[in-house]
Amino acid sequence: MKFRQGLAFTLACATLILLPATHGEAAAVSGRSSTVVEWFDTTGGDTAVPAFQYLQLNVRDISDGYNFYGYGRLGYDLADELSSNSNYDDSRLYLAYLEKQGFLSESLDFRLGRQFISTTAGASVMDGLRLDYRLLDHYNLTLFGGGDVVYYEGYSAKDLVLGAEFSISDRFADGLDLGLSYVGKMDDGRLVQQLIGFDFEYDIAKTLFLYSETQYDYISERVSYFLAGAHYYLSPRWSGRLEYLYSLPVFSATSIYSVFAVDEYQEVMGEVTYNINIEKGWRSFVRLTREMYTDFADANVVEAGVEKRRTDKYSGYLTAVYRDDKDGQDLHGFKFYLAGRFTRAIQAGVGIDVDVLERAINYFDENSGTDDTTSSRYWVDGTWNFSERMNLQAKVERIESDIWDHYNRGRVRLNVTF
Repeated sequence: MKFRQGLAFTLACATLILLPATHGEAAAVSGRSSTVVEWFDTTGGDTAVPAFQYLQLNVRDISDGYNFYGYGRLGYDLADELSSNSNYDDSRLYLAYLEKQGFLSESLDFRLGRQFISTTAGASVMDGLRLDYRLLDHYNLTLFGGGDVVYYEGYSAKDLVLGAEFSISDRFADGLDLGLSYVGKMDDGRLVQQLIGFDFEYDIAKTLFLYSETQYDYISERVSYFLAGAHYYLSPRWSGRLEYLYSLPVFSATSIYSVFAVDEYQEVMGEVTYNINIEKGWRSFVRLTREMYTDFADANVVEAGVEKRRTDKYSGYLTAVYRDDKDGQDLHGFKFYLAGRFTRAIQAGVGIDVDVLERAINYFDENSGTDDTTSSRYWVDGTWNFSERMNLQAKVERIESDIWDHYNRGRVRLNVTF
């Protein structure tokens, strides 16, 4: 009953939103509705059956160029096996904002409402105002501020988020983009998080692409995130990529976690790709990753495989994975997936992951002989396209792990676009 009432409430809200648009002949309404039913085994041995109703709504040209975008869901556990604060048993409003391009001047755009903000300095789902201003042809300035939306109560909850982003494109050289951003978060009127971001992209003659992202934690006076890489296109068939990653957790100044020492993580990755047959979508790759930890042994991970993009009837991949370290957190397995389109309406696939799905460091028993990192997953999936605007998707999988033994999971999704 609760799920049906929630669905009726969503439809009623959508009607109220769309009602003013009916007076504008130019208003265009589109969107997507997804009805989802899942089931999986709980740790207590029971079966939970959460159900969701997702709705994405777009209303363009409501009046004088105003647009509305909304996305949310209703959730309810049909089997009543999940706690009330579970991620599955709740309703959420992800997006609901009004947008206008060319507000007051052709160079100014605004968004008002619940929206996702993403910068190199940080990200947030915010209830507030965002302004985008284009200066000449190469400069862009973004200002935003509002309430930080928190779905889970915990150490990361904030009251207010504010920030800015300034970017320069193709000003000093063709293909060169630079960005500087700032995000601050407040808790009970106190500034508890200040992050500064810098990003860099340079595409040299469509042959060498250089990129970098840096996040600086101003309160802790340290770099919290750094990414640098280069992608080299040797030819239409050959390409190579080299990347370095540094990561350090960021906590608010009032968080109890901020007083604990945290471990940094570093990673160096190199990849070579060869397009076997571009027209038919065949691609092969070899990837080597060096994982570097503070309190644990470093690890080397080698992945090699072949992929087939869907260009006709079949698609899939086969990847071998080898991970080795001195602490015994080894992974030696493979990934396999094969999908086919049997008719214009029906497509299906089967997949297997063996000893590659997840890994976990045994913090409490370093001398344990049990390999806590192995995990396997077997699944089948399918899609039935009733029409261009309606399809039914289904997936059933079995997951095995030395951590959780095994459990089963399934999902059925009905999608309708309008």
